This record gives sequence, structure tokens and C-alpha cells, in this order.
Amino acid sequence: MHIDPNPLRAGIGAALTTLALSAPFAAAQFYGDPPDETHPWAVHDGNRPQPPRVEPGAKPGGAPSDATVLFDGSAESFAANWVHENDKRKADWTVADGNLISAKGGGYIKSKGEFGDCQLHVEWAAPSKVEGSSQGRGNSGIFLGGGATEVQVLDNFDNPTYADGFAGSVYGVMPPEANPLHGPGEWQTYDIIFRRPIVKDGELVDPGSQTVIINGVVVQADTPLEGGGGHKGRSNPLRMFPEKGSIKIQDHGNPVRFRNIWIRELRPRPIDGGTDGQLSPEATAAKRAEIAAEIREDAETKSGKDKMLRLMESLVYAHDDAAQAEAEALGEAWYDAVAAAPDGKKGEVMQVNNALKYMVKHKRLPADHEGVLAVAELIKAQGWDQ
Repeated sequence: MHIDPNPLRAGIGAALTTLALSAPFAAAQFYGDPPDETHPWAVHDGNRPQPPRVEPGAKPGGAPSDATVLFDGSAESFAANWVHENDKRKADWTVADGNLISAKGGGYIKSKGEFGDCQLHVEWAAPSKVEGSSQGRGNSGIFLGGGATEVQVLDNFDNPTYADGFAGSVYGVMPPEANPLHGPGEWQTYDIIFRRPIVKDGELVDPGSQTVIINGVVVQADTPLEGGGGHKGRSNPLRMFPEKGSIKIQDHGNPVRFRNIWIRELRPRPIDGGTDGQLSPEATAAKRAEIAAEIREDAETKSGKDKMLRLMESLVYAHDDAAQAEAEALGEAWYDAVAAAPDGKKGEVMQVNNALKYMVKHKRLPADHEGVLAVAELIKAQGWDQ
């Protein structure tokens, strides 16, 4: 059965107009929960960028393809990526048998590169010969944020010490949740996720955090930095961290060995200029405008119904008079064509109907809107609702 399209063509055009006018709060892809004032994308949004491909390391613990390798076991790697911090040191760190070895009197070494929020992988081993106790046994440290905060390195295998100076502690701030260390001389694996504190206009807007995994065991889970911590004193929570800083490794008088050191920078948090997560209403509006422009550009590569739906999608993010007018015209032309000759058009009619039903579900269009009713009547007349 065919339906005369003329009494109804205005309905579908009006529906598209209403869609355009409600665009700032409409839902992309007509599928998942719509974007809101602090989320630029809909849930399951096909317009959201795909994660970039990263090749994992060939072996467990190996550097992935997007990592910066800070030490690969060679003297050349050490020379290219590290410097001694103290020009008046009494000794130099050495490289032997693929290991970077701290030297008593060598002081700190620091990376030539500077890093902000990051994932840092470090493997280390305390001396096989057990000497000393508490903080005097296999002591070193890994400093992030240009040296502002330390993750403790210490041989705590059957070696008690003060808890917030334990291996895997955020030194002076928080003890590790557990002690998963191997014995003296064995290799330990640290994976550290560092988020720097952010202070704006004299106010702490994000305390920063560290997550530490030792030998596959989480010992710090998003531990707030409280300003970074330190020896014998609490740090100021408003302590400024650099946006990017060197990684430092400590000489504490013990010949601790290191190997397989690599680092990956992390995407910025929304509060630090990132776009993945909840944004401010202002940042969300700006991002929606950017997404809408990209979709309109893509719509120019399409025609007919596909272009209509893509333009409708752009209006979900940001209103645009030209896009609205073109989507409305395309909608009217589409309805005229399918209503006049609906045979074989069930799929595309249902596609548009699903988009309109979505708008009704999320209260972007009234259920008794002429355009919604027109498409529904066409579906019923063709028996496609059975």
C-alpha cells in the first residue's frame, strides 16, 4: 500500500527542524545516552576518536612501541639519556653486564628528557650479599616530577623499617599495601603511574597521585601525593610541581642495579587540558563545535539520506543554520521519494524511524510530532511494524 506523501512531507521536514533546534542536547548516532553539558560525546559514540595502535613489548615488561627507552642495558643508552646531577661527585655510576649500577658517592642521576604524567617501568635488584638493616640495606629511590616525589627502593625482604619508607612507599606519605618483594639479589619490577598535582590560582585543583605495582602486585592505588612527601617532614599540599620534569634515581651508598627502564607519557586529564572525561560546560561546548564541524565536513562526501543523517548528527553537537536548512531539504526530498515508491526501502525507512524514536525517547521530540507520526504511519501502512 502506498501513501500520498504530500500531506505528510511538511511533517518530516518539521521534525528535522525540531531536531536541529534541540541539537545542543541531542544524541549522536541515535543510540547511546546523549552527550550532556560536561560530556562532549554520546555513550558508544562513533565519532569519538579510535585509540591509537601501540605494539606491546615482545616479552613481558618489554617497552611498548610508543615508549621512550631510558636504559636498554648499554653504555650508549645510559650516556644518551642520563647525566650525573652532581659535578663534584666522588664516583660515577657504571654499566656492566647490561646493568646500570649505582656508585657510592655518585649522587643522583637524572634523565635528560623531561616528563609530565607518565607510566614508568623500572627493574632493580639489591645486592645479593646482605649488609646493613632498615634504611641501610639496598637503598635507592625513584623520583618523579623533577625530584618532587619519591617511590622508595629498598631491600625489605625480611628487613623491617619505618612503614612510610618501605619499598614501594610514596616516601614520607604512604606505606605500600603489601610487601611482594623477591629476595636479595633477585630482580624486582616497578610499574609506576604518576599524575602530578595541579595548582591553579593558588588553589589545589587536583592533588596528583601515584599508582605503584611491584612484581605484579598493586601496592599503591591512586595514592594522593600530599605535595610529594620527603625525609623527616610533611610537604605542603600546594607545593608546585613542574609540568614536566626529569626522572631521578638516587645513590644512597648501596650498589643497587637497574635495567629495562622505559617511560610513556599519558594523555592529559580534563582539568589539565585533556578532552577524555568530564569537561567544564565551556570546554564541552567548544569541543562539540569542533566535532560538529568535522561531521559537516564529512557530510560533504555523502549524498541523499546518508548526507541527511550525517547533517542531523552534526546538529546534535552544535546548531548551524546552513546545516539545518540542508538537512531539512534532504529530509523532505527523501520522504517524497520513499513514500511514493516504498518497495525495497524498508531498511532506510526503519533507520530514519529509529533516529526519530530515539529523539522521542530522550524527550527531544514530542511523541505526537507530525514527522514522527508520518514515518510511523508509512511503516504501518507497509506492514513493516509486524
